Amino acid sequence: MTRPVYRQSARVAIPKAPARRPLVNLGAEHSNLDQKAYQILKSMIVDRQLLPGDKIPQEKLAEDLGISRTPLINALKFLEKEKLVRSIPRRGFFMRKFTQREMISIFELREVLEGLAARKAAQKITEKQIAQLNRFFQEFSADKEIADIRAYAREDRRFHNFLLDIGAKEFLKSILETYNIISSSYQVLAPEGLVRHPRDTIREHRAMIAAISSRDAETAENIMRQHFQRSRAVLQESLQAGD
Repeated sequence: MTRPVYRQSARVAIPKAPARRPLVNLGAEHSNLDQKAYQILKSMIVDRQLLPGDKIPQEKLAEDLGISRTPLINALKFLEKEKLVRSIPRRGFFMRKFTQREMISIFELREVLEGLAARKAAQKITEKQIAQLNRFFQEFSADKEIADIRAYAREDRRFHNFLLDIGAKEFLKSILETYNIISSSYQVLAPEGLVRHPRDTIREHRAMIAAISSRDAETAENIMRQHFQRSRAVLQESLQAGD
C-alpha cells in the first residue's frame, strides 16, 4: 500500500514582536512648548505689551509664535492660576484688572515676604554676588533728576528679582515673582508701574544694597519693609482720595 506523500507546506514567517521602546513622550514636548509660550506671555506682561483689561489675541499670538493654540491655551491657563489673566466663557482670555484695595494687599504681602528675603540675602550673599549687587543703579544718581523712568523701572525689577534669587526659597520666589509682576505691570496709571518716583526710592535702594553688602540682616529687612510701607501709604492715600 502506497503511503500518501505529504508535502511540507512552506513556512509562513511570523514576524517577531519588536523590542519594546519607550513611547515618544509627547507630554514632555507639549510641556516644553507650554513653558516657552508661558515665558513669552510673561515677558509681554512685564514689558506692558499686554495691559490690564486687554483681550489676549490667541490666534494672532499663536501665529506669531509659530505654535498651535493648544500650548498657548495651556500657558494662559497657567497664568490664570497665577491670577494674571482670567477667562470669560465664550469670549476668551483677558488680562486681569486689580482694584486699588487688591494692590494695597499685595504690597502688604510683599513688605513681609521681601523683607524676609532681604534678611536671608544678607545672611547668604557671596563676595561675587556682592560685586554684582553693587552694580545695580550705578547709572542713576541720587542727586540728579532721573528722566528715564522706563530704564529705572527695568532696573528696579532686576534688583528685586536678584535679591529673590539669593534670599528666597523656590516656593517663596515663585510667589513673589508673581506679586512683582502684578505690582509693576498692572498699574495703568502709575508710570511704568512705579508707585513712587525714582527720586523717592533711589536712596532706599542704595541703602538696601549697603546693608546687604555688609551682611547686616536686620537693617536689610527693616529698609526693605519701610520701602514697601511707603509705597503702600501712597496707594492708600490715592484710594482715600478717590472715595
